[in-house]
Amino acid sequence: MRRALALLLLASGLAGCSTLNPFSSGDMAKLPDFEEKASLHSLWRYSIGKAGDAVFYPMVVGNTVFIAAANGTIARLENGVEQWRVKTGKPISAGVGSDGERVVVGTRQGEVLAFSASDGTPLWQAQTSSEILVPPLVEGDMVIVRGGDDRVEAYDGEGKRKWFYQRPMPNLSLRNTAPMLFAGQFILTGFPGGRLLALSEQNGAPVWEGTVALPKGATELERIADVVSPPAAIKSTACAVAFQGRVTCFDFSQNGSAMWSRDISSWAGLSVDSRSVFATDDESAIHALDITTGSSRWKMDRLLRRKLTAPQVVGSSYLAAGDVKGYVHIIERISGLLVGRKRIDRSPILVMPVRLSDNQILVQTRKGTIEALEVR
Repeated sequence: MRRALALLLLASGLAGCSTLNPFSSGDMAKLPDFEEKASLHSLWRYSIGKAGDAVFYPMVVGNTVFIAAANGTIARLENGVEQWRVKTGKPISAGVGSDGERVVVGTRQGEVLAFSASDGTPLWQAQTSSEILVPPLVEGDMVIVRGGDDRVEAYDGEGKRKWFYQRPMPNLSLRNTAPMLFAGQFILTGFPGGRLLALSEQNGAPVWEGTVALPKGATELERIADVVSPPAAIKSTACAVAFQGRVTCFDFSQNGSAMWSRDISSWAGLSVDSRSVFATDDESAIHALDITTGSSRWKMDRLLRRKLTAPQVVGSSYLAAGDVKGYVHIIERISGLLVGRKRIDRSPILVMPVRLSDNQILVQTRKGTIEALEVR
């Protein structure tokens, strides 16, 4: 029952299934005035179908985009033009994963569904131990999936299980929909209790484990410190942030030793470039931190409680973040100033915009609008 409570809380707020976050309070900031220095130009637009109570991440492979909707629809687009669109016949709860050869999605019944990327033909199906909320990770001859019970499983190109990893779960944890990340020979993924794990791609064994945050508080709810957003990595540095916890960066070359930590709580997540870590906190303030020391560069708090996504790095000068009302906001990377804005539709943008190219991003809304934008 206690675990179900945590899942319900996150489903009603943190995962974007409501416009309100039960862990936050206060009124949503009105759209502020700003001096426009960057404009968002629409390159193409497409509709895939509603997300329902799931969270979908579009997948970009070269100039190809793979997208999915809760009703079981999967589509392949090239430069915004539909190449194929198929109905799986099953409601989808997580996706999309692809390496350009295969397209993989997951269902609430724990089914892993793989399709040909070239024409959408079904390839294979596998059964996991629980519902799939995290987009599958696909690379080479590997398909990595993670269930709602935090069990990570690897399948080969024919759908045969190669290995699995599972650790004990706490009584209370948050619903995790965050993508995993390939980083060298590691698979990076966050876990309850404020942990970031680097799993071996070959056999699933933990290579190193980093403490992002330590649970603290008098009650189980107060002690939730889960990593429920995607980690980020650049060169030999990996960074992650925990809800009711901290931002912490680790050094790959030193067996995952912690470099620094800052007390910032987030369910939305973070991104990195060669100089900075950019994190959106629980109140929708964006923090820019030095990636080497963790010292603060700036804080932008003009969009408080608008349920901002993590900020995506765009080009050499900007960040892009979506909000609960369907707006994409452009922030200057050096100063933290708001410099641009565009509305996609009137439904929430649930996940960080995806990079299409250096100055182009892709946004998917809860309503199912897919829009490619160029920052100029």
